[in-house]
Amino acid sequence: MHMLIKLHRLALAASVAVVAQVRTADLGRATPCSEWTIADLLAHMTVQHKGFAAAARGGGGDPAVWRVRPLGDDPVGEYTAAADLVLAAFAEDGVLDREFTLAEFHPVSTFPAGRAIGFHLIDYVVHGWDVASSIGVRYELDPALNDIALRIALAVPNGPNRLEPGAAFAPALPASGSTLDRILTALGRSPGWPDR
Repeated sequence: MHMLIKLHRLALAASVAVVAQVRTADLGRATPCSEWTIADLLAHMTVQHKGFAAAARGGGGDPAVWRVRPLGDDPVGEYTAAADLVLAAFAEDGVLDREFTLAEFHPVSTFPAGRAIGFHLIDYVVHGWDVASSIGVRYELDPALNDIALRIALAVPNGPNRLEPGAAFAPALPASGSTLDRILTALGRSPGWPDR
């Protein structure tokens, strides 16, 4: 298995482990993601898994696969099933030779597989931290992810697009601290959230 796929698996495993700790009473909690509650964040994370799985299989150009829907009575189960779906799609033979169409990305929506998988990896490093911070549990990045996650985070453009409504990341904050802290600040997250 290619190293990028292995590292992606580590990032998703960490997110699944954190989401497994979410309880029904937590779903209304605030998160570091602007106006989203944990329920909103889990719905977003779940549909992103489905969208990236579809993209890996040639169906990412359909806007319907990216449409966020409220989760049902078992949001943790739905999230885990969606994570399994994207892991299976990324593990397919030849996946790294494909182009991924990500319908919600603008103005460019088609990317080489390695770049698209990198997008997904960094999203789940950060969203795993978002969930952990929201429910007050410890989140540690697997040391094997440090280099690639920091490299991807630092490569995300830090321009005016980060101030637009619905931007994936806020403007970068001053960098300091651990590798995870540097990843978070590069993507506009305060490691001390909610104290900012």
